[in-house]
Order: sequence, then structure tokens, then C-alpha cells
Amino acid sequence: MISGGADGLGLAVARRLSSRGVRLVLLDLNPDALAKAKQELGPRTLALRVDVTDPATVRKTVDQAAAETGRLDILVNCAGITGKTNLKSHEVDPADFDRVMKVNVNGCLNTFQAVVPHMLRRNYGRVLHFASISGKEGNAGMLAYSTSKAAVIGMTKVQGKEYAQTGITVNALAPAVIFTELVAALPPEQVKYMTDKIPMGRCGTKDEIAALVEFIVSPENSFTTSFTYDMTGGRATY
Repeated sequence: MISGGADGLGLAVARRLSSRGVRLVLLDLNPDALAKAKQELGPRTLALRVDVTDPATVRKTVDQAAAETGRLDILVNCAGITGKTNLKSHEVDPADFDRVMKVNVNGCLNTFQAVVPHMLRRNYGRVLHFASISGKEGNAGMLAYSTSKAAVIGMTKVQGKEYAQTGITVNALAPAVIFTELVAALPPEQVKYMTDKIPMGRCGTKDEIAALVEFIVSPENSFTTSFTYDMTGGRATY
């Protein structure tokens, strides 16, 4: 199950896992993107429109998917928004801040709470939350986004410890700037600020992200939990 799975990083992950024979459940708010993704990935893919900020709807949708597929082994939380950027903290709109937190943090929690009971029944699961290097270091001009991703990292640390003896691992992935549609929509000066911090001097790619995700959610990755993986082109060294 991939939230935000109809485009961007979520779709890149979906393509990679589909090529390995994984049956997919895509959650997204965009019906047109969902229809296009389902057409590309094939009839075995479930494409379900859902607002991840609504816990009751998320639970109902997850239960529906579990009933149809028979099991839920993997949850990848890609759904996220940046909110308004290139602003000093005193200029941030509180309503925009709340909206980013609801999607990026509450969205991860809502899907987690709906999916994990299904994993517990089988004593197996792989959960991956998408965080960001901005959650470790903070990106100036991105107060809401950086705060939300720091919260995702904290959530991952707690959840991984809580379920460490259940066969369920919970990890996060903290990329530096990856070239996606979301990044393309940012102000150029914001992208330059982020890219200039990367020793490799470039954005990461969606294919690079998908390759690492494949390992993180695989059965072989069985002794790592509560951990935040780095993919930053040398920016993060801790």
C-alpha cells in the first residue's frame, strides 16, 4: 500500500515494486492520476481515492483493500505537501502550517493505525515513512515542511521500538532534494538553496529512491527498525 502513489515518488516506488511482482494498493486524492496509474500498472492494482487526513475514511479504505487482497505486507507513506515556501517563520500562515502538518504527519499516523492491525495478525510487516533531510537539518524558508518531516522522524523512532518484537519494522527515508513534480513547482531560488547544499551538486532521481525503498521494505531487511535512511548526495553524514 502506497499513499500518494499516483504520481511523483509514490508512483516511482509503485513501478519498481510492481516490476518485482508486488501487488499494489495506491491511495491518492487525485482521481485522474489514480486512473492513469492503474492503467499503466495493470488490473491487479487497486487504485483508491482517499484523503489521508480523514482517519475514519482511511480505516474504511484500508479494510476494504485488505478484504480484497487478503493481506497487507507493506505500507509506504509518500503522501505529502510542501505548503507555501520561501517565507521567514514570522510570515508563515498558521492555516497553511496546520494543513502541511495534517497531510505529512497525521496522514502517516492515520494510514499506520489502519494498516498495522492487519500486519499484527500475521506477525509481519514493513512500514516506511517518507521524511526529508529538512527534518534533520531544517531548510530555511520551509518552516511547515521541515517541522512536519522532523515529526515523521520522531514518529518512526517511537513506532519502530513499539513493534520491534512483532515482525513489523518501521523505518523512514530522508532524501535531499529529489527532482519530482513537487520540486519543479517550487520557486527556483528555493530549489537552488537546497541543491547548493548537496556535495554531489545535483538532485537525486526517482529511480534512485525507488531502488532503496525496494530494499527497505523487503523481507531481507529484517534487523533494522526505528532508523532513518539517508539519500542526500553527501549532505547528511550522521
